[in-house]
Order: sequence, then C-alpha cells, then structure tokens
Amino acid sequence: MKVSEFNYDLPEELIAQTPLEKRDESRLMILNKKNQTIENHIFKEIIDYLEPGDCLVRNNTKVIPARIYGKKETGAKIEFLLLKNIEGNIWETIVRPGNKLHIRYKSYIWRRIT
Repeated sequence: MKVSEFNYDLPEELIAQTPLEKRDESRLMILNKKNQTIENHIFKEIIDYLEPGDCLVRNNTKVIPARIYGKKETGAKIEFLLLKNIEGNIWETIVRPGNKLHIRYKSYIWRRIT
C-alpha cells in the first residue's frame, strides 16, 4: 500500500474553518454498508445509530495554527504543516509537495501563520 493512495481532492470550502457554536449541530455522515447508501444527518442523532456493544471512539486532539508557506529556489510554492514540536526549533512536519525537497540550511526563522 502506498501513502499516495490516501490522497484525494477536498474542496477548501468543505473544510470547517471554525467549530460550530452548537457542536452537536455539526454534520454526520452515515454509511450504510448493507444498502450501500450514504445519508447526511446531524451529530446529535448519532445515538439513533448506536447499539449495545458498539464502540464509539472519540478524537479529542487539538490542532495548532501552524501552517507555513514558502517558495523553493526554483520558485515552486511549498507548504509546511507543523504537527509537533520535538525540541527547540525542531518540528515534526508534513510538507507539500514532499518529493524532491532537500534540507539546505541548518536553521530557519519561521513565523506562525494563522
């Protein structure tokens, strides 16, 4: 399996930029394997789809506002998403596009973009 198999286009206007005031009003997509259908509901209706013995996994991770944009020497645009501060100025990142990116400098001064 290749990581590239997980790439897909997601229009920016479909990505929530801020949480809803009433979080239970957020969208809920129901995938019905038996009927092979997709239904759209609101999250507070999730209780209607849970049965005894089901396992509900809650993701309580937080996103830091750390997206950095830049240009390579060739003029190509590049984007860094800072995921985790390892130590000092060393970060775990996702870089797009990630191919053919080489580290040329030992230290950088970055500013957070929100």
